[in-house]
Amino acid sequence: MDSVTPSFTDKQGQYLAFIHAYTLVIGKPPAEADIQRFFAVTPPTVHQMVLTLEGRGLISRTPGAPRSIKLRVDPEILPRLQPVISSVQSY
Repeated sequence: MDSVTPSFTDKQGQYLAFIHAYTLVIGKPPAEADIQRFFAVTPPTVHQMVLTLEGRGLISRTPGAPRSIKLRVDPEILPRLQPVISSVQSY
């Protein structure tokens, strides 16, 4: 893991915290579909966030390789992962 000066928004921090927690629990990085399900967002939203995190040097990926997201920040500086509150009403 490379050392990068941490500079991320609250939302970016939540995505980073999810990637870290998922990798610890499951043993491999999440697919974009896993991130989509957790945050209850659309595939383009997740993909844009992944591109943003990569562009800011907070994660790295291997092109063409699934589940290749790697954190480039110290997990110690990540915020606590918060539960997602859905705006969808249940019947």
